[in-house]
Amino acid sequence: MGQPGTGAARSAPGHPAESGRAGTPVVALRGVEKSFGAVRALRGVSLELFPGEVHALLGENGAGKSTLIKTLAGVHRPDSGAFLIDGRQRRLSGPAEARDAGIAVIYQEPTLFGELSIAENVFMGRQPLRSGRRIDTAAMRARTAALFDRLGVRLDPDRPASGLSIADQQLVEIAKALSFDARVLIMDEPTAALSDAEVRRLFRVVRALREQGAAVLFVSHRLDEVLSLCQRATVLRDGEHVWAGDLAGHTPDDLVRLMVGRELSALFPKQDVTPGEVVLSVRRLTREGVFVDVSLDVRAGEIVALSGLVGAGRSEVARAVFGIDRPDAGEVWVAGQRLRPGSPTAAMAAGVGFVPEDRRQQGLVMDASIERNAALASLGRLGPLGLVRRRAERRLAQDWAVKLRLKFARLTDPVGVLSGGNQQKVVLAKWLARAPRVLIVDEPTRGIDVGTKAEVHRLLSELAGQGVAVLMISSELPEVLGMADRVLVMHEGRLVAELDRAEATEERVALAAAGRLGVGG
Repeated sequence: MGQPGTGAARSAPGHPAESGRAGTPVVALRGVEKSFGAVRALRGVSLELFPGEVHALLGENGAGKSTLIKTLAGVHRPDSGAFLIDGRQRRLSGPAEARDAGIAVIYQEPTLFGELSIAENVFMGRQPLRSGRRIDTAAMRARTAALFDRLGVRLDPDRPASGLSIADQQLVEIAKALSFDARVLIMDEPTAALSDAEVRRLFRVVRALREQGAAVLFVSHRLDEVLSLCQRATVLRDGEHVWAGDLAGHTPDDLVRLMVGRELSALFPKQDVTPGEVVLSVRRLTREGVFVDVSLDVRAGEIVALSGLVGAGRSEVARAVFGIDRPDAGEVWVAGQRLRPGSPTAAMAAGVGFVPEDRRQQGLVMDASIERNAALASLGRLGPLGLVRRRAERRLAQDWAVKLRLKFARLTDPVGVLSGGNQQKVVLAKWLARAPRVLIVDEPTRGIDVGTKAEVHRLLSELAGQGVAVLMISSELPEVLGMADRVLVMHEGRLVAELDRAEATEERVALAAAGRLGVGG
């Protein structure tokens, strides 16, 4: 593999690394440029998607992936460069024209109409009619069932969309795309919120689509998944196209070097810290039907990971500890002070911070500015009588932007314009500005790139080094094993194992998560 930043690594349009397949790509970008004001989001980017292949799009947050996806989807028009479909140059006027050209985007968080059935969602606005006037419900149901048969999955077309899992919602979106005769499917972080079983099912569907001749653009930060599913990849860095080629023979480390432009030898920069006194103490916490009799301690300077399968109750325990959900029984103590149940205000006053799993829905106000979001948990400290001094708010945001290496244009911009990794840094800034004694972080690196992951890990390690007690919930075993001093494993709402750093292995944690390893390891 060519080294990052060298002429060999960069593939100009027509370079063999870009054009290694025979035939005409169904979609191609040639030297595309796109700017938003002074920000150059895409700089000479090229991409080729061929029928019957799964092609990975890789890069750190802020590398230009989202802009490229929106360009393919007709949301953004390139400032310059060529957009070709079946070898002919096109200039799409909007998403509808992209859809009519056979290009569909399957987003990480689908947007379905919950009160309508699956079939109604698939054929929304295009329902088959009977006698030219009435909706032919039977035909719509049959066509939907045929689409799911094509995908090799079983979903009831009459089922309401409101009760579907994220994984099933994605399958509905894929079926909808196929109903438009889509030839190009763009999948944006499709596995970020899925369980292992759901990922395997999605991959079976993607492979079926590939065998049927579709071109799939797969966007993911999970490099092991990329290498198992995709045949080729294009790598972006800082808006530029730095490499494209076959993935055969390459390793995750190879791809990391291309994405970040440097060796990433310390993805888990864990400091050695001698834990102090117990800061967070949870005793027999119970929420009926969700988790039972959970007890745990976290000491000053210690990172304790709460691990387990999706649905084991990890996030629910964190929410109850912070007071978002009121437990039915049990106690939470912080530095010897018992917290009032069901009161986030009491938790914050005791020095607890909480970084939630879903940063967009629970951690940020997406339309508010970066500086306002960074200051949200500290507004009462930024002026007398609850009146916020804008200068103090801006100073706080500027200080944390520097400390966390935040990438942004203006602090007054809406936080929604930031990449996922930088949004996560703003959520962290919001809580770190309060100098917490205890920091609860739920999936701290979900959906962010490897470079930003390393920065978040460095930050958590530094906080522990400063005496903060960190309770970390994570579904990524390498993260759990790389960062935790102790691992607590949950299975079906109960704590079933406690493993010290020295004895925690992927096998032992996996056995405990499956309910096959006793408490204490």
